[in-house]
Amino acid sequence: MLFLFVTFVYNKFKPILDFIIDIDTNLFLFFNGINNSFWDSFFYVVTGRVFWIPFVLGLLFLAYLRVGWKVVYVFLFMGVAMGLADVVSVKLFKEVFERLRPCHNPIITDLVHTVNGHCGGQFGFVSSHATNSFSLAVFVGLLFKKKFRFVMPVMLFWAVLVSYSRIYVGVHFPLDVFCGGMLGAIIACLVYQVFLFSNQKFNLKLEEL
Repeated sequence: MLFLFVTFVYNKFKPILDFIIDIDTNLFLFFNGINNSFWDSFFYVVTGRVFWIPFVLGLLFLAYLRVGWKVVYVFLFMGVAMGLADVVSVKLFKEVFERLRPCHNPIITDLVHTVNGHCGGQFGFVSSHATNSFSLAVFVGLLFKKKFRFVMPVMLFWAVLVSYSRIYVGVHFPLDVFCGGMLGAIIACLVYQVFLFSNQKFNLKLEEL
């Protein structure tokens, strides 16, 4: 019965899904097609994990200036937000939907611009980079919203840059990135609520952030 219901729903909405996927593919080919050697080098750095390190260290230093050794708790929750985002994006999305990355899609693979031949795993929905970066950006933005309001827009700009880099290097469609960003933001809000509860429950006195 469940199989029949799922089949019915899929067939009912298939034309809409095909329309959305077609737009998504054309948007990818447009943005991915805007490239040159300078941006290849730039976005290859942006899309790498090393690019994250200065932002994380800077945020931890900022938190240390406010709360001292309690920065350990901040680091813990930042890790939870990013770890949860990474696991959910892979286990509940990539391995469930199994949407091929652009560079693995046989229909458009000859049109895809990649950088240094990197393509990544077979499936790309949703983008873990987008999920992770937005989970960190939104969580940290909420964390510092009282004393350092500039943190949220700066972190969101960083997350958008990282997310766009995944389109540029040819490993994700725009919809992969958009949905990944939304997922990351939702996870960040949930973790932030746990942070507020823990702060009150265990009297961590981190409200001065």
